[in-house]
Amino acid sequence: MINRYIRAIAGTFVIISVLLAVYVNINFLWFTAFVGANLLQSSFTQWCLMEKFLKKLGVREGGDSCSI
Repeated sequence: MINRYIRAIAGTFVIISVLLAVYVNINFLWFTAFVGANLLQSSFTQWCLMEKFLKKLGVREGGDSCSI
């Protein structure tokens, strides 16, 4: 469940930052790069700050549609 939230939040951040880059200022692409870098580092380190935030908000870990 928590992985679905993380993917949804990251995808939303990327879409919003690209739209802001197109319509407001090109420098919003730095935010897109930040989100991508965070996703990449979390794949290597297995640590994600958004996961910590979501756990504090009460999102449970189990129940992924892909889990057995």
